[in-house]
Amino acid sequence: MKKTAIILGSDSDLPIAEKCIDVLRKLALPFTVHVISAHRTPEQARDFASSARTNGYGVIIAIAGKAAHLAGVLASHTRLPVIGVPVKSADLGGMDALLSTVQMPSGVPVACVAIDGGANAAWLAARILALNDEELFARLESESAKMTESVNHKNDDISSKYNK
Repeated sequence: MKKTAIILGSDSDLPIAEKCIDVLRKLALPFTVHVISAHRTPEQARDFASSARTNGYGVIIAIAGKAAHLAGVLASHTRLPVIGVPVKSADLGGMDALLSTVQMPSGVPVACVAIDGGANAAWLAARILALNDEELFARLESESAKMTESVNHKNDDISSKYNK
């Protein structure tokens, strides 16, 4: 099974990465977590991305705030899917990170989830990996059924309380 790389631009992004980690663990997906800065360690970013496929990765999740060039830098050095997670900051509420993540030039695609959307980045990574993995696809189907059941229970509880 291919691994998922979770790359943080800074250790301050760890709370968002933990949302990713929770989902990947729930789905029993292998992953690694690294802190690599697009600006402070650009050679490490290049080396990691350019060797990711050879090292058994199938998708990269890049989590970064502020200028948030991490996802684009990684995507420029690999043909693997890269998912960007813009992180909220005190300065502009994450809009700077969001725009830096989604505004990639043609030919250097980066998928992007919501600001602080670590969990959805992991769900999207799992869907990408499930394209070639029937067991993972079945686990995703099972988790989706559990989500449906949870919403239906909440609906029943609220309906019985207010719809008399």
